[in-house]
Amino acid sequence: MFTVHRYQIFPTIPPELAPLVTIAQNLWWTWTPAARELYWRVDAELYERVAHNPILLLQLASQRRLDELARDDGYLRALSAVERSLRDYLDRSTWFDRKYGKNAASRGTVAYFSMEFGVHECLPVYSGGLGVLAGDHLKSASDLGLPLVGVGIAFSQGYFRQSLDIEGWQNERYPPNDWHDLPVSPVNDEKGRRVFTSVELPARGEAARREVKLQAWRAQVGRVPLYLLDADIPENPPEDRALTNTLYGGDRAHRICQEVLLGVGGVRLLSALAEEPRVCHMNEGHSAFLALERVRQIMARTGAPFVVASEAAAAGHVFTTHTPVPAGNDAFAHDLALPYLKVLGEGLGLGAEEAMRLGRVDPDRPGSEFSMPVLAIRMADRYNGVSMLHGREARAMWSVLWPGLPASEIPIGSVTNGVHVPTWLDGDLASLYASYLGPDFLERAAEPGVWAKIAEIPDEVLWAAHIRRKERLVKQIRARLAVLSAQKGRAEDPARIERLLDPKALTIGFARRFATYKRGTLLLRDAARLARILHEPHRPVQLVFSGKAHPQDWGGKELIRDIVRAGMAEPFRGRIVFVEDYDMGVARTLVAGVDVWLNTPRRPLEASGTSGMKAGLNGVLNASILDGWWPEGYAGDNGFSIGRGEEYADTGHGDHVEAQALYRLLEEDIVPLYYERDTAGLPRSWIARMKRSIATIGPAFNTTRMAREYAEMYYEPALERHRRMTEDGLLAARAVCEWKARVRAAWGSVRVDSVAQLGPSRLPSGEPLRVAAEIHLGVLSPGDVVVELHYGRPGPNGALRGAEGASMRHASDLGGGRHRFEGEIPTHESGEHAFGVRVIPAHESLPDRFAARLVRWH
Repeated sequence: MFTVHRYQIFPTIPPELAPLVTIAQNLWWTWTPAARELYWRVDAELYERVAHNPILLLQLASQRRLDELARDDGYLRALSAVERSLRDYLDRSTWFDRKYGKNAASRGTVAYFSMEFGVHECLPVYSGGLGVLAGDHLKSASDLGLPLVGVGIAFSQGYFRQSLDIEGWQNERYPPNDWHDLPVSPVNDEKGRRVFTSVELPARGEAARREVKLQAWRAQVGRVPLYLLDADIPENPPEDRALTNTLYGGDRAHRICQEVLLGVGGVRLLSALAEEPRVCHMNEGHSAFLALERVRQIMARTGAPFVVASEAAAAGHVFTTHTPVPAGNDAFAHDLALPYLKVLGEGLGLGAEEAMRLGRVDPDRPGSEFSMPVLAIRMADRYNGVSMLHGREARAMWSVLWPGLPASEIPIGSVTNGVHVPTWLDGDLASLYASYLGPDFLERAAEPGVWAKIAEIPDEVLWAAHIRRKERLVKQIRARLAVLSAQKGRAEDPARIERLLDPKALTIGFARRFATYKRGTLLLRDAARLARILHEPHRPVQLVFSGKAHPQDWGGKELIRDIVRAGMAEPFRGRIVFVEDYDMGVARTLVAGVDVWLNTPRRPLEASGTSGMKAGLNGVLNASILDGWWPEGYAGDNGFSIGRGEEYADTGHGDHVEAQALYRLLEEDIVPLYYERDTAGLPRSWIARMKRSIATIGPAFNTTRMAREYAEMYYEPALERHRRMTEDGLLAARAVCEWKARVRAAWGSVRVDSVAQLGPSRLPSGEPLRVAAEIHLGVLSPGDVVVELHYGRPGPNGALRGAEGASMRHASDLGGGRHRFEGEIPTHESGEHAFGVRVIPAHESLPDRFAARLVRWH
């Protein structure tokens, strides 16, 4: 025997094909069909095998094929056109330039922090909706020209790949990411040297702390750079190199370390790159430690005390919460968090327990857990949920942080999520839409008038395009099943695979993270009734499921197992299919290829849910509980609602009621409507709903609209307030802090002594109710407060329904710190009404009227 020495040969890229490498390094290609077509033409089978990764494709392609393409005039013309399109995209005028002026970006950068980013399946640093939303946010920020950078983590193994055993139980595997094979580049300085930063963590041994060094990789997303932090470097010991190994993996200690790396390390990396952001947007609470690092930097730079530096830093912080489910909000036990807060607190002049107070729901409750969303809210000036309904739930969930305020007035707003249209709209449909909506419709995606022209597409043309997508879906599922079966060593009968799914049958899709509250098996509650629906003569129905459960979510894994088992048994064999290893590539196929997109969460636990938006863009009809975005999207004729927005305290009863409602919806509405055909074989009424789905969902639920709202409602005000708070040696921040300290010190003596109605309690409509109140302000002046009339319809437990506010004017100084205020309540609607009087601190530099978090009621 002789020794075998292995080696690998990479192809040489011919000079004529050099633009293929340049284009691959900008993830703009992921939402540009002509660019993706270039890589598919190199080797379609290989392109699929490498998860549509153009860098790896070019490394593994045969030299013969590359040389052929270098001599192919048609291919070279297409390559030149795509290269020119990329240059034009990067150079063209943008919405941001037109709205704020060419030099507006000089006012400051926005840094968007997220634990995960779903830009494309070839960059596996995402798990699901949160990451895909973050990726879509970057893409639309690029399209709009927002001065934004992304900050995340370069997970060496990414999120897990899913494999189902013969019983349908989910198993996880973590293939390593080789960053040299991905469309990223190392972050270097101007001399080509690697840029490093570091964070301090509690030590494992005798020392007080340990230093973890970080390098970074840069993924270019159009105009937007995305920096991914990486601890897997030789300078770190093995246990610290593993801190950036897996997304949402490891124990709680591992998790809090990752969140320190993201927040603190991310801010320090941007400082090392001289990309000092004025605004930091925290996409969920995972990155909230960034607030403490920014305060530390301001303190070190200016010598300001913590309270002043935190006022200045908060002006530039935006926090988006993504879940009303308590388990989705990261919180750490006191004993676990304390060592980390001790290290972080030292740079802030705070003891460990003082720093812990910043993240406790009740700061004065020693030993309670440390909440990352609470830290984010306390250290930010602006906060939002991700749908109107979720905004309501977030206000109720976090009302404890604004004691004395009705939940409806908690200053947590909402920006409803959207999706990046060029990424999620099927390429063939995009071409079809462009023929009727205009070639620039993607750039005008947020304009309702553009999408209204969908009605002009002939029914037969739209339906033919839809049928082609269904046929492609069935073909791809069959091919995927064959490949996965071969990989597992299971010999599948080719004839059985070819019988799997019917492209002519009504096809319902359900694909998302398998959390128990999403109720993926709601349709299986009555197997006999479901079987009748699926097998009704001449009106067949089939179900396609996909999705992953968190590795520690045993309930979610059981849901997957139950679906797989149902699909393997009669009478559901061939009618229920579970597609393994859900990722963005699978999602694109599903949201474009099914007829109905099913969503069955327990209201109000779905914060937003963007998969239905993707489906709606493609003419797929949503059938959903009225939760998340769907109460805003449902128009009666653009999809279907399951129930009417009921909420059930008894979840078992609610599941039963809504399962029955879903069966009735299928039997009485969805199935008959789909199979109602005219003499041309077209389901005219169904197609009409498809057009309404596209026309209503397209303009309202895209990230162009969403990113504009963030820019106008959050980023620009934050940029301006941060500028005011930090200029002139933090003069404005110091003034606000001094004012707050004076108000808080005097607030104990503020009271409403009396309230009097000036006139009868029974009034004719239109005649205002006049009210006077005597307020004891003590040492405070009337200019320090706003006295308000809070009025509305009487509700339960003393609350007011539909409450509004009217400011009272200062009428006279009564002496001794007492003042008289007078005001009026307009009267329009008859019936019983009620009011209260309250005093709120007021200062022109506050970001919102309740920012002082003090209120005194009568």
